[in-house]
Amino acid sequence: MSPVSSFLWTYAVGVKVLLSQLLSRSFSLPVFPLQNGKVAIVTGGAKGIGYETAKHLSRLGMHVIIAGNHENQGELSVSRIVKETGNEKAAVMLVPQRNTADGFEEHFGVNYLGHFMLTHLLLDTLKQSGSHDLNSRIVTVSSATHYIGELNLNDLQSRHNYSPHGAYAQSKLALVLFSYQLQQRLAAEGSHVTSNVVDPGVVNTDLYKHTSWLFKLCKWLTSWLLFKTSTQGASTVIYAAVSPDLEGAGGSYYVNGQKVKSADISYDEDLQRKLWAQSCNLVGNPERHQCAS
Repeated sequence: MSPVSSFLWTYAVGVKVLLSQLLSRSFSLPVFPLQNGKVAIVTGGAKGIGYETAKHLSRLGMHVIIAGNHENQGELSVSRIVKETGNEKAAVMLVPQRNTADGFEEHFGVNYLGHFMLTHLLLDTLKQSGSHDLNSRIVTVSSATHYIGELNLNDLQSRHNYSPHGAYAQSKLALVLFSYQLQQRLAAEGSHVTSNVVDPGVVNTDLYKHTSWLFKLCKWLTSWLLFKTSTQGASTVIYAAVSPDLEGAGGSYYVNGQKVKSADISYDEDLQRKLWAQSCNLVGNPERHQCAS
């Protein structure tokens, strides 16, 4: 897909989601029982959806660990959560072409590979923690842009013909493919761990700082009506993390508290396996038994 096509399709998807949010009732979380004794690791928990997720889980009595890019922001968020709850989750979007410290294209590295690696490093602990009656849960946050994403296995780093919109959509598609393949592997070995993927919707967060001036103007004028708040965006993430209705159920895509069909390409098991294998090679995962193709 050309950069121009990626640009147009990204905003077309955004408009479609905004209209859907305007016309449908926002998902309201049910009251969940206390989750005392459970541990949650929330990436990007310093602000936005991640912060609201961490705060809500903390209110439920969980021991919440915030993972993020900036230690100071994380410490401030912990202090705020402790103050608000009395109880002692990262992403980039549409950035110009640049690399992470490890040399990965930033969308692919931060949005996808970082989560891929973190999941693998925690997988043994998750397996040991889960039981038949109480599975460990892995909740991956993607977005509606995955529907227009194209996974180029020969150029996962978007070195050629770079488009920030295309790179962002590819990273979100990669997350869905990864989540489904992970669930298949976990189920095949009988692990008491589930993997699901969530779309929080179009949420009023700081992620839009690299968008066009026209989009920023439209957002400023309409966000109060069309955009979800961070709390609303976190609702489906929290639901997937703690709802008893999802106990033992994995391999699904959730939007607004409902299971829906993701992009057709995301169910391509051959593509899932190829992405998995390339991801293992890219991160050089020391846990080779976890990363085997």
